[in-house]
Amino acid sequence: MASILERKNKVKPIKKTREEYAEDALYREVWEEVNNEKTTAFIKKYSRVIIAVALGILIVVTAVIIGVRTHRAHKLAMAENYEMAVQNVDANMLRAVAENAGGATGDLAIFQAYLVDGNIEHLEELANNGDTRDFRDLARLHIIGLRGDDMTANEVEDYLEPLNTKKSPYYYTSRLTVAQKYLAMGDRENANKWLDIIINDDDTPAVVSATAQQLR
Repeated sequence: MASILERKNKVKPIKKTREEYAEDALYREVWEEVNNEKTTAFIKKYSRVIIAVALGILIVVTAVIIGVRTHRAHKLAMAENYEMAVQNVDANMLRAVAENAGGATGDLAIFQAYLVDGNIEHLEELANNGDTRDFRDLARLHIIGLRGDDMTANEVEDYLEPLNTKKSPYYYTSRLTVAQKYLAMGDRENANKWLDIIINDDDTPAVVSATAQQLR
């Protein structure tokens, strides 16, 4: 194919002779042999390193595959155990699932263990050590429902302080609970403080806001 310069200057490409083609072929052959010799020498020199690296990669890939399969098997076993525990309404089995599963599944299992046997220790453990905010906060609200009558309004407020953030799904419910406790203690001033927070928040759910306005 003619070059741009050749086309511009209308220079005809130079045709190679048979001897020149032969020289090119010989050059390519010699070059390939040299490269093959270099490659062979390189492999011989670093054969142990190459083998070690290859084995290392093989071991890592095998470990990853085994790990994935083991993880899936573990998850499947946990799901089966959880289903069996729920079907048998067995608090001990639910507790065992919680200890092995962790995460939201473990938290749910602990909460359901409480629903089965009514043991408040399940709730306390969930409130203090749960892996997910949703279940930790839910456990605290349930504990207030069980023990709130024996607590002062300040104690209730302090106990529900972790829920005093909109990151908690029970933020508004917990604020309303604190206000109701102050009202029950006859402390209208502090009760109104929390009720005003609820009423003046545009994001407050309609039901919670209506209840706060009635109490205000």
